[in-house]
Amino acid sequence: MEQLTALLNNFIDLSAEASPWLLLGLLIAGLMKAWLPKQILNKHLGKGKSGIVKAALVGAPLPLCSCGVIPVATELKRGGASDPATASFLVATPETGVDSVSVSYAILGPVFAVYRPVTAIASAIITGLLVSTDNSAKKALPTKNSPQAEPATATACCAPSAPQAVTSSCCATSTPATKEKAATGQCGTSSAREATATGSCCPDTAPKEASATNCCASGSTQTENKETFSAKTLQGIKYAATQLVDDIIVWLFIGLVFATLVRTFLPPSLLTSYGSGLHAMLIMIAISIPMYICATASTPIAAGFILAGISPGTALVFMMAGPATNISTLGVIKNEMGSGVLIRYLGGIGLCALAFGYLLDWGLLKFNIDINQQMQHSHEVLPYWFSLGCAILLALLAIKPLRNKLL
Repeated sequence: MEQLTALLNNFIDLSAEASPWLLLGLLIAGLMKAWLPKQILNKHLGKGKSGIVKAALVGAPLPLCSCGVIPVATELKRGGASDPATASFLVATPETGVDSVSVSYAILGPVFAVYRPVTAIASAIITGLLVSTDNSAKKALPTKNSPQAEPATATACCAPSAPQAVTSSCCATSTPATKEKAATGQCGTSSAREATATGSCCPDTAPKEASATNCCASGSTQTENKETFSAKTLQGIKYAATQLVDDIIVWLFIGLVFATLVRTFLPPSLLTSYGSGLHAMLIMIAISIPMYICATASTPIAAGFILAGISPGTALVFMMAGPATNISTLGVIKNEMGSGVLIRYLGGIGLCALAFGYLLDWGLLKFNIDINQQMQHSHEVLPYWFSLGCAILLALLAIKPLRNKLL
């Protein structure tokens, strides 16, 4: 009975801890969907190493946890970001942030406050480069010369039955008569003239240049241009509260259950008995992968580990591997990018955590720095009642009948 009560309490606490940041991530993803053009993502987060670096630099300051980053990264991927850039964003964002840096300074001191974001960005870039070696991550985007990028002749509103007769103007044909009519703003066929009368894409009053460049604008584009700021914002929020919630809620629930089991049944003595070294770091990675922990919340836990006798480098492994990996994140990566990317993602995080953990222990010993003297007491980041309210709201959004009543 006591264990069941502990399980329930831990599940509620973890859900409350994750929900505010998850809702923030959903909101950011929805606004990205509504306002961020896909061309920008393709340009800056598409192919090449520069996209990996940009994704790491953009994700590092965002105050999103390992669950809150899932909807944002999913929307980045679907919007045109490459697999390596998405993986880089998934590592940098939950491992650090403006909130976790300030908490790290308050609890662990200036060394961790500086070293932690640097290692997060570096590990994100390294993981992204490792993911880029996967064949599935090297799919080229369509170019201007590729068949996918060539405009279809069917888009010409006044195109004749023969595709080869279509030129740069939507009403142009290969015959001189029709070219002359096109110059006066008239369509070359009777059906086209009827379309002109109804205000279609070859208006009599429009200049020839306008007809040649934008004569076939779709109705959906015209409607989108008329949408107000509030309408687009509401559309993005609705998208986040419906489709994105449905896409991630199963893996989120599974991840919270795993994290609850780890928190309930894992004895703290298992970690503190090893102290430091490769065995302690490997155990820390194995424990951190399935559990949910955000960068901010991992800071006081890491401080407790250090006070219990674990080396700062081993605690850093926990702060790197814990936020960047959990069952929910791994499930989404596998669904969106495949098993090859998932293996490289885990490998990159694990190797970087070990390397930077060893480097931290070596540097502290080399320069005779005592982390324990820099540590202070932790403080609550968000009120519990607010976090619990966010968890209840998320549960309501996950249940479709209740969500339909809210929306």
